[in-house]
Amino acid sequence: MSSNANRQWGGRFAEGPSAIMEAINASIGFDRKMWRQDISGSLAHAAMLKHVGIISADDEAAIRRGLADIAARIEKGDFPFDEALEDIHMNIEARLSAAIGDAGKRLHTARSRNDQVALDVRLWVRDAIDGLSGQIRDVMRALVDRAEEHAGTVMPGFTHLQPAQPVTLGHHCLAYVEMLSRDLSRLADCRARMNECPLGAAALAGTGFPIDRHMTAAALGFDGPTRNSLDSVASRDFAAEFLFACAMCATHLSRLAEEIVIWTNPYFGFVKLSDSFTTGSSIMPQKRNPDAAELVRGKTGRVVGALVGLLTVMKGLALTYFKDMQEDKEGVFDAAETLTLSLAATAGMVRDMQPNVARLRDAAGAGFSTATDLADWLVRELKMPFRDAHHVTGALVAKAEAKGVDLAGLPLAEMQATEPRIHEGVFGVLTVEASVGSRTSYGGTAPSNVAAMAAEWKAKLA
Repeated sequence: MSSNANRQWGGRFAEGPSAIMEAINASIGFDRKMWRQDISGSLAHAAMLKHVGIISADDEAAIRRGLADIAARIEKGDFPFDEALEDIHMNIEARLSAAIGDAGKRLHTARSRNDQVALDVRLWVRDAIDGLSGQIRDVMRALVDRAEEHAGTVMPGFTHLQPAQPVTLGHHCLAYVEMLSRDLSRLADCRARMNECPLGAAALAGTGFPIDRHMTAAALGFDGPTRNSLDSVASRDFAAEFLFACAMCATHLSRLAEEIVIWTNPYFGFVKLSDSFTTGSSIMPQKRNPDAAELVRGKTGRVVGALVGLLTVMKGLALTYFKDMQEDKEGVFDAAETLTLSLAATAGMVRDMQPNVARLRDAAGAGFSTATDLADWLVRELKMPFRDAHHVTGALVAKAEAKGVDLAGLPLAEMQATEPRIHEGVFGVLTVEASVGSRTSYGGTAPSNVAAMAAEWKAKLA
């Protein structure tokens, strides 16, 4: 390798091991995102230390003022983060001690960076859950609005990406509402399970100071303190659970994005997206590429990767804290931020897309999609066993295919040549409108069902 290449890639480590160690050890480049959570935890800890008599009221007041000043400076972008101080905890504590003296140095009494970081990550994840939950509800509202608008818009339903049975666009939208509702539920479950405060577990064994962990837990909005000091600093299952919920949600968004990619293809022509969510080609002026949908689909890999990454980090760690666990944060931060963007893009696309109702209706009738309705009619009207009805229907599909017509275009005489008992009433079930209208079982695609379910979801999400 050339000396130029060495300088390009490894030049910052030319001064030797100390530079390498500083770079690999520091996390301030990414854990500064937790500054709000770190300051909140320190304020609660200081209030508790004063309450139990470990620090004076004057010290606690000085800490409060000093942390408020630091928060204001970080908010304004006027806070110099120092990589030599490794992480957000030491950066804030060092600045506080420089500003208020010994009072700042007393803040770390009865805690460790181990329980401090465990607290900060929990607080950050909890805030992320609240923000993402609001965004998921917004996507659900967008889908419900489209479902209400298109409760009776007929479209093809697919299995194996082959035409199966007619459904309605509203019903299709509500399928994603159901998926997202489970994502919302998973995040709520994750939040409830993780809502215990690790502060006070100290390095790993607890502390001999007479602290009140219930007080700090309550001040920070937790249901109570964690119950085992070892587990408190050693565990990141709450972060893995959060990442799974994010990965599952991203997967659902990816499936919808894939459908938007397919539907906007002119060969399908089911929906159109505006220029707000598409891009052109550098050389082909006719192109309208569904890039927003493609990127939502692509970014799912990052979220799934974050989950796999954290599980891989944690799988070989004995109790309790190891520096490996510093690798928990970047994946969590990136997954949450990626999902935030994907949810925003999805909500935008759902509200933006313009369905081609006529094209959807035409496609719904393709591929003999009412064949099952014919089989069901034979069972209902002629009391034919379903397997026999399935066989008769298959024979009639073959006849229609040979004539180049759909089932409704097959003459009655042709049908009767296969099954003499078939009568004119059969044509009442062979249209796509009749097909979807008949699917009135609970959860079925009948427009009346869709309208009722959309109204139910609208009320839940109000």
